[in-house]
Amino acid sequence: MKRLQKQKNKRAGAGEQLPPPQTRQVRHPFTALSRYLPLARGENALYDAIREAVPIVDAAVGKILALTGGFRVVCSDPVLQPALDDFAAHVPVGGSAAGLDAFVSQQLEQLLMYGTAVGEIVPTRSRRGVAALYTVPLSALSVEQDPATGRATICLNEGGAPRPAPYQQLLTLTALNPRPGEVCGRSLLKGLPFVTDILLKIYHTLGVNFERVGNVRFAVIYRPAKEAGERAFARERATQMAGEWQKAMRTGGDGSVSDFVAVGDVDVKVIGADNQVLDSEVPVRQMLEQIVAKTGLPPFMLGLSWSATERMSSQQADALTSELWAYRRLLTPVLEKVTGLWLRLRGSDAACRVVWNEMTLQDETAEAEAAYTRARTRLLERQLASKEESD
Repeated sequence: MKRLQKQKNKRAGAGEQLPPPQTRQVRHPFTALSRYLPLARGENALYDAIREAVPIVDAAVGKILALTGGFRVVCSDPVLQPALDDFAAHVPVGGSAAGLDAFVSQQLEQLLMYGTAVGEIVPTRSRRGVAALYTVPLSALSVEQDPATGRATICLNEGGAPRPAPYQQLLTLTALNPRPGEVCGRSLLKGLPFVTDILLKIYHTLGVNFERVGNVRFAVIYRPAKEAGERAFARERATQMAGEWQKAMRTGGDGSVSDFVAVGDVDVKVIGADNQVLDSEVPVRQMLEQIVAKTGLPPFMLGLSWSATERMSSQQADALTSELWAYRRLLTPVLEKVTGLWLRLRGSDAACRVVWNEMTLQDETAEAEAAYTRARTRLLERQLASKEESD
């Protein structure tokens, strides 16, 4: 009989779903960051997760896009300049954008995120002009290197083996800091998965701790007296206290609260009040410093006020200007190929060049003072030269 009762209890317990223990390991939702292998393929989804998980990374990419843009394409044939300006302002890009500015922005964003950017020039059916520009998703293609010539070939991924795209002359390829002997570039976010994983662990732990400590839990401890009568009714009194405590903790619809009154040795404590919450300011700042250093932007441009008197110095402005010009140099051949093909399709052999706008990252007052000092220096040099000639 006992054996049958044990088997019955075992079958009844087999269908029950036990609640998970509260001490189980809970990770942040971006688990791909902790499984990152530096030499593995498929890093693009990982970089997307980093940008989504850390708002500073998204802000840095947006700041670089805003600071890098601004240009004008100049044609050697003045007659074609108005048509070229109209093309640069209104050429369709993708499904919803227009203009070479939008195309450059998409190319630079793909270049910063994944290290490689691929664009396509879509000609008209009559092959007499450019119908649209298109930034190709990297998941739809692969870049292969010809072992004989070393040149890059853009191939299409169509389920089987990659096959070269039929019109390579209509495609543009840009790589950011490729390794020697490779044709694909490296993302601006390369090296950040490890740092981002640590940062997200800290943020996730802070959220869990504040959920436990901020939503206060109480421990009501009732110690019955030593008399036999008190101990005999300890269970009933504990149940009664639990009901009264729940009633006291429950707020009425009008916002009214009630008091909890108990007789005897009753102790009320806050669960976890004696625990010490770890200070996260120093480790979080160390991780953010690594991220900011990778982007190349000053901290205050990303909303980080680490110093009360922090401002962009001339050295920081020069360094940032050099990085932005490096991005512009990578994008200039793409623009020249697009506009050059547009001219060829119109039957013109004219040349065109890209004129980028000046970047004013420094203080205008400091720039004016520097220009004034240079002008004064040139004036003094001319005065000294004329004095020497007169003598």
